[in-house]
Amino acid sequence: MRSFPLVLPAAVLAVALFPVVPAQAAAASAIPAVQFTKIYYNSPGSPDNGANNSLNGEWAQLRNTTRKAINLRGWTLRDKTSAPDHVYMFGAFTLGAGKTVTVRTGKGTDTSTTRYWGRSGGTFAYIWNQASDTGYVRDPSGKLVDSCSYNSSRVESVSCL
Repeated sequence: MRSFPLVLPAAVLAVALFPVVPAQAAAASAIPAVQFTKIYYNSPGSPDNGANNSLNGEWAQLRNTTRKAINLRGWTLRDKTSAPDHVYMFGAFTLGAGKTVTVRTGKGTDTSTTRYWGRSGGTFAYIWNQASDTGYVRDPSGKLVDSCSYNSSRVESVSCL
C-alpha cells in the first residue's frame, strides 16, 4: 500500500493548531475587577423594624479580584430601584488586592473592611428587597462592572460567585 503525504490548506492548519475563540465568549468569561461575593438581604431577627442593628444586618460584600489595589473613589453600589437614595458612592477608599469590603445599610464607623451606607428612619431605610432584587457595581464613569440578582424569600442571602 502506497502512502501519500497529507496536505492541508494553511487556513485549516491554522485553525487546527490555534482554535478561534469568539471575542464575545472571551469577554463574557472575564472576571470583573470588583465582584459581588454576597448580598445578605434579610437581616436576622424579627420584626425588621429599621433599628440600626437590623439595618446593619443587611449588607453587600465586594471583592477585588486583581493583584493590584483599586481606588474605589466615585464607584457606586446600588439596588434595582431608581431611587437616588438607594445609591452608595464610595468616598476616599482603596480596596487592596484580593481583599473584600462589606457595605452595611445602617450607620457606623467606616474601616478598611467595612463601610456604612448611613441609612436610618425605620422600615423604609432598608435597601435590599427581601424577595428579589439586583445589586449593581459601577465604576466612576458609570460603566457596569458587576451585578448580582436573587429571587427567593426562603433564604436570607445570596452567594454571587
